[in-house]
Amino acid sequence: MKTFTDNASRTWTAVVNVDAFKRVKSLLNVNLMEAVEGKLLERLVSDPILLCDVIYAVCKPEADAKNVTDVQFGQAMGGDAIDLATTALLEELCDFFPQGRRVLLRKALEKLQRFQTLAYKTAGERLDSPEMDKKLQAILNISMDSALNSAESSGSIQAPTPSAN
Repeated sequence: MKTFTDNASRTWTAVVNVDAFKRVKSLLNVNLMEAVEGKLLERLVSDPILLCDVIYAVCKPEADAKNVTDVQFGQAMGGDAIDLATTALLEELCDFFPQGRRVLLRKALEKLQRFQTLAYKTAGERLDSPEMDKKLQAILNISMDSALNSAESSGSIQAPTPSAN
């Protein structure tokens, strides 16, 4: 069983078993079995709301015992707490399956983590690159030129003269 701490300093234990699978399916209409195919992992990683709902559903017996609603749970999930909860959930999910599926799921998880790390690294390198500075400066120049041209052209329109009737 993996644990994580939310932003309200509450410790939670992620327990993934058949009961948790049924609870997640019943409450959210999400089939945790889809994690083996990798599609669910992508959805969970890219949708923090769904992820927190799934984590809450997995932890619901504990939340009920602590009198913590799904709203209160969600309010305490953000930043590193989401990361810690995700890790706990995904590791528990891997451990739930028999050896063969566990190996596949761990490979999918490792690949997803490598991809995320590479994506963050690539994005950081691009943001730090001189080429990005040049592109941003060019966009700024175009915007400023457009704004100035627009202001000049609106200033050259003559106001109508009052008629002498």
